[in-house]
Amino acid sequence: MSSGTVIMAEPVCLIEKDKDGNLGILPQAVEILKQIDQPVVVVAVVGPYRAGKSYLMNKLAGKRKGFALGACIQPKTKGIWMWCIPHPRKAGHTLVLLDTEGLGSMEIGDMNDDNWIFSLAVLLSSALVYNSMRTIDSVAIQQLHYVTELTEHIKVNLQASDEDKSTEFKRFFPSFVWTVRDFTLELEYDGEEITADQYLENALELKPGCDDYNLPRKCLLNYFPTRKCFVFGRPASEKKMKRMEDLSDEDLKPSFVRDAKRFCDYILSEVKAKTIKEGYNMPGRMLGSLAEMYLGAISSGQIPCLENAVVSLARTENTNAVAKAVKFYKENMAERVVFPTETEEDLSDIHGEVEERAVNIFIDLCFMNEDQTWQIGLKNLLQTEYTAICDKNVVESKEACESIIKRIFKPLEDNIASKKYESVGGYQQYCEDLERFTSQYRSAEGKGIKGEESLNEYLARLEPVGEAIKSADKSLRKARKTRRILTGVGTAVGIVAGAGLAVVAVPVAVVGLGFTAAGITAGSTAAGMMSAAAIANGGAVAAGSAVAVLQSLGAVGLSATAAAVVSSVGATIGGAIGNIASRFVSPFQPRQKK
Repeated sequence: MSSGTVIMAEPVCLIEKDKDGNLGILPQAVEILKQIDQPVVVVAVVGPYRAGKSYLMNKLAGKRKGFALGACIQPKTKGIWMWCIPHPRKAGHTLVLLDTEGLGSMEIGDMNDDNWIFSLAVLLSSALVYNSMRTIDSVAIQQLHYVTELTEHIKVNLQASDEDKSTEFKRFFPSFVWTVRDFTLELEYDGEEITADQYLENALELKPGCDDYNLPRKCLLNYFPTRKCFVFGRPASEKKMKRMEDLSDEDLKPSFVRDAKRFCDYILSEVKAKTIKEGYNMPGRMLGSLAEMYLGAISSGQIPCLENAVVSLARTENTNAVAKAVKFYKENMAERVVFPTETEEDLSDIHGEVEERAVNIFIDLCFMNEDQTWQIGLKNLLQTEYTAICDKNVVESKEACESIIKRIFKPLEDNIASKKYESVGGYQQYCEDLERFTSQYRSAEGKGIKGEESLNEYLARLEPVGEAIKSADKSLRKARKTRRILTGVGTAVGIVAGAGLAVVAVPVAVVGLGFTAAGITAGSTAAGMMSAAAIANGGAVAAGSAVAVLQSLGAVGLSATAAAVVSSVGATIGGAIGNIASRFVSPFQPRQKK
């Protein structure tokens, strides 16, 4: 198969009669037509059986053999046969040849079949070739009664009046070509030489007051937009004609060869593509759909209506055009988009390019879309697809970010889990590690559009952890400072009091720690000691403990008797203060055993 067309080695049956005599279309033939995206030039031949129709079709195909040639009284062609080939002279077009069953065959039981075969040939073709024998006279024209019955088998518009039918038919009907075989007369009229076309027009002249005589002539004149005539002499002797398939041009009479060439030249050069509705060139796929519609109507006992067929065809074609455009969009977006995209603009740019190409595909395939309804519908479908892709892009980005965060920040989380940062200076180390891992994350590729948002969400989840580490670090620093102060105070108190010197300094020192008559000074070393003692003793400061004694000393001062007592036990008090200092530790660290 070449681009937009097909190459058939031989004809296939398009429309056949089943065993009950009903006409039906063959799906495999329709499938061949639906592969053709090119405009089609459709030439159908009709006429009496055994008049040489198949020979003309084979000549147009440029072949000796193809359509069966009948050399006996039994007709060879049944129904309608089809042969599609690249057009020999019109680039980008496909030539579709339709060879019909001979009209008036003895084997046809129902003469209505002849009318349907003739009507279908008219409906499907862009040029209808009527092939008859010897002359165009009243008998030959009366035999062409099928044209007078077209109105019973074809409707252009169900609302059209009888007066409008002629004009309406001309809009849709093919050109008409009459080929006269075994013509032996001289082309003269009133002693003057005339052309074959003049011969036909003379035969179609009307006679006033002769309705039966005029009716078929009026139909030929009014229904078909153009008419053409070719006459052929006898091709060869009777004996040779029985094996026409085996004869070359050298075996035929030169005059016949010339006549056949003129006919082929005209058909191949002048016959235009099949059109429908305002000159729209019909591609092969539409011809296949049209044939199915007509056969469907005939099979259901209805009369094919051209306007209805056009509307149905538009619906079918535009539905298929939308489907192909959407399919193209989905496949190309899947091909080009790598999730997650780094920015929304990246995805939008790809969408814009692919959408434009998808719409162009639709425009190339659509039919009767003047109000843009189908195109608007396509745009809505593409927007829905794009929205789904955007949603997927968000999900893919979030999943990618979570994976990157998990990988990069794992050492930080391991340190948190092992309480590495719960020490003096731990918060600073935590902040440095957090900044380093954050920088690594921002440098990582493949995060997509939710990169910064996902990082911010993760850092927000870490804030309570950071605050806890900061608070612990602060407490640990204060505890260490208190230990140092208490150790120094305890030593001084022990020395002074133990020596019986300046014992008044003891309550002064105690008050300096924050143990005052007004209570524990907020934020003082005493407050830290009270907290540490409470934590160490299950939430309360035991009565008679060293902290309790220090609080009492700071609150009431020392009398002379008390001073003597302190003097005698000064070393004990100093040791108690030192002991308190050693126990004043962070709740994050285990207490040392005595």
